[in-house]
Amino acid sequence: MQGDVSVRDLGAVCCQPLQAAVAALDTAAWRAEAYRQDTFEMHRATESVLLLFLDADDWPRLNVRRASGWKRLGPIALALMERIVAVNYASGGAFLRAMTVRLPPAARIAPHRDKHVSFRHSHRIHVPLSTNSRVRFLVDGAPHRLVVGRAYEIDNQRPHSVLNNGAAERDHFIFDYLPPSALATPGLARQDGA
Repeated sequence: MQGDVSVRDLGAVCCQPLQAAVAALDTAAWRAEAYRQDTFEMHRATESVLLLFLDADDWPRLNVRRASGWKRLGPIALALMERIVAVNYASGGAFLRAMTVRLPPAARIAPHRDKHVSFRHSHRIHVPLSTNSRVRFLVDGAPHRLVVGRAYEIDNQRPHSVLNNGAAERDHFIFDYLPPSALATPGLARQDGA
């Protein structure tokens, strides 16, 4: 969702339960669904564990499905998402996407804008779970340091990119929240898939 700032600090969050669950994931979990990597060139170098995913082809119907990562991380992730929403946004909206994304050392996510119309209506939230001092996160050409233990809203309508120059992975939990005001948009219909 386009905002006044490119990155908004949403404050401190307790992400240790999710950090521990993500750290315990095996290689198979990270490779179970490669939709993002296969579909979007800029995400080829990443690995992800998908929890919730919007069927973009069905838009404006909100057909959100639980992906393979839901069984592994769903309840822990949902508790974190609900706490972040309760403090920062109006309740009664819908979660469109939720995933953990890993950027390996010496890898990058090329500059891009998230183009699907659903991104114009929803809030894109990042919760860093692991990072290092050599990660460069740019939004609209400006560097931002996203630290573990805090949540951030990213204006993904602006060009953004990531470069991991460090020796360790960079893991972020990412979710999209559609506020109740956007649910009132003509043509949007909620489904019970998620």
